[in-house]
Amino acid sequence: MTVIVDTAAEHIARRIASTIDPVFAMIDGWRDVLEAEFEGPLAGARTGAADPGAAALDPIVEALVSPELEADGSLITGAGFVAAPGFLADAPWHLAWWLSGSNTFGTGADAASARLRRLDAVSDPDSEQFRDYTTLEWWRVPERTGTRHLTGPYVDYLCTDDYTVTITTPVRSGAEMVGLVGTDVYVARLEQVLLPVIRESGHPCTLVNASGRIVASTDARRATGALLRLDGLAEALTPLRETMSPTESSVLPGGATVVPCGDTSLALVLEA
Repeated sequence: MTVIVDTAAEHIARRIASTIDPVFAMIDGWRDVLEAEFEGPLAGARTGAADPGAAALDPIVEALVSPELEADGSLITGAGFVAAPGFLADAPWHLAWWLSGSNTFGTGADAASARLRRLDAVSDPDSEQFRDYTTLEWWRVPERTGTRHLTGPYVDYLCTDDYTVTITTPVRSGAEMVGLVGTDVYVARLEQVLLPVIRESGHPCTLVNASGRIVASTDARRATGALLRLDGLAEALTPLRETMSPTESSVLPGGATVVPCGDTSLALVLEA
């Protein structure tokens, strides 16, 4: 049911949204640039021409994502474009994805001296190490819905080997989805930025994704990546999974309050 939520909780939810929204805007900007390229200079990739293809595409993607990956204080740890299978004539399976630093969250000499590098992905389907990325949530959901999707937290064995949130959005050429553009964010980095804000609620408080998976919590017993199991939570989060749009706050049978964080598909759960 709809409830009146303390204005401080709503303010915290807005601050969380304001942290995530710039990442969404950044990805949307990358998408717009790539869609324009696919209608112009890279149009040959749609027609089966051998050139241009991955060799022409990759420098464009790198130029888009590298400034953000190397920016001081950036939330993101990886970013790039993933092509639909068979879209590029010279690269049937293709990830143009770059990783920041040492691909390890933290500080110190190793992190400070690390350099941007490209993800070394196995693109040969006959290899034992090959992984069909179209089976993964960050691909499957945007392909089905045609809209942006936030996946995780999950342990990203493909890129980071750590708890990660991946945000992806479709890239189209005409009516065809030709791939995805997106970014990875370390959950540890999100916790560093968001936990001080969440603690201001004065309640035991947990940030979850649209599936109820924990992103950050003031309760040490709430493990990152685990499902928050509260009666009625799945139903309360349904609008976030289906529409990606803001919804009203609601109260669960046990007394916890769920406050959506704008259109991020995240929600704040304040327990009594």
